[in-house]
Amino acid sequence: MMGSLAVIYTGGITPLTAQLSASKPVLFWLLAGGFIWVIGDLFQQYAAKYIGISRGIPLSNTNQLWGLLWGTLVFGELATASRATMTQVIGGSLLMAAGAGAIALSSATEGEHSRWQKAAARESEKYGVDAEYVQARLYGNEHASVKRVRSWVDYALLSVASVIIVWFAVHARVPELHLNWGWMGILLVAMFALLIGSSVALWRLTKFS
Repeated sequence: MMGSLAVIYTGGITPLTAQLSASKPVLFWLLAGGFIWVIGDLFQQYAAKYIGISRGIPLSNTNQLWGLLWGTLVFGELATASRATMTQVIGGSLLMAAGAGAIALSSATEGEHSRWQKAAARESEKYGVDAEYVQARLYGNEHASVKRVRSWVDYALLSVASVIIVWFAVHARVPELHLNWGWMGILLVAMFALLIGSSVALWRLTKFS
């Protein structure tokens, strides 16, 4: 779909190819951003699985707050913004943070757990899936029937993706940006600390199941 839109809005395959060729030095940074995004998506899948979509998805969307911090503190995107704009941005961010906090502190009631069980049993019966398997996966446990075997297709896809990323990295050029290195260091430390802490906690609870 995105390829079709790109061809349509650029006027054809030839203009699109020309634009991509001219943008080759910066395409790697788009790939790198997408790679980081996928890491966030992995945590989002765990959130949806273990605390439910109604809690997991709203909490994962608070990544916008990180984008705001990077944009304002590191890249200075709102350096020339008016007081009214700053008030709206800060107010909206605080409102989102408060909502995320309320969701994070909420807990599933016994009735909600009961409905999860009934829904799982209903789907198990509907599609003919082993009930013990469904229960095990519902609680994030492994089942004896699950055998994780990597095929040559998995390794082929990994190799091709790695080659593509390395090729773009070789042709990449560091953009000329004016950054606030102090704030960038603080945010990097905070993000890596959060990544490591959440990974350890997730491993202890789920073994990445």
